[in-house]
Amino acid sequence: MKLDVIKLDAKKAGSVDLDDAIFGLEPRADILHRVVRWQRNNAQAGTHKVKTRSETSYSTKKIYRQKGTGGARHGSRNAPIFRGGGVYKGPTPRSHGHELTKKFRKLGLKHALSAKATAGELVVIDTVDMKDAKTGALAKQIKELGWKRALIIDGAEVNENFAQAARNIEGLDVLPSMGANVYDILKRDTLVLTKAGVEALEARLK
Repeated sequence: MKLDVIKLDAKKAGSVDLDDAIFGLEPRADILHRVVRWQRNNAQAGTHKVKTRSETSYSTKKIYRQKGTGGARHGSRNAPIFRGGGVYKGPTPRSHGHELTKKFRKLGLKHALSAKATAGELVVIDTVDMKDAKTGALAKQIKELGWKRALIIDGAEVNENFAQAARNIEGLDVLPSMGANVYDILKRDTLVLTKAGVEALEARLK
């Protein structure tokens, strides 16, 4: 697959050949769903907690006599049946994460990249190197390019000035190639790869 390469000022800078085994697959929603679910479950804090009957603050004294009241027999106000009592089988702190093989995670990333390429939402730029960290100048270029919700993936390291300039631009995320993931790619309307990012991703996913 051949794609035009542009610069940040929208001028053409040649073309690049993309590996069809990574960017030319038929996107499968089931694979993407499984990988996104794995990511989001691993990110979930799992700190939800309720008090059991041993943790509530009522007295442990028997609340009324066993017989002769005409009511049900109870021994503690901490029982789940009473207001303010402990919760039965409520949530406790735990991990929501589950396993997913490296092979399947790689496959998910390939399908995410292919999905963007198929939808025409993949852009390749020459480089994101900047001499000065000027947010205003970068924001103007991004607006002229028409990127409203974009993810930019660079090579092994992101240019420090570019990362600083992009930090306060709404709807723009910047990641190094090792940070590329299915959820962030699908979440944005436009995926922007630098030439270094393309090379790094192809080397990572082969």
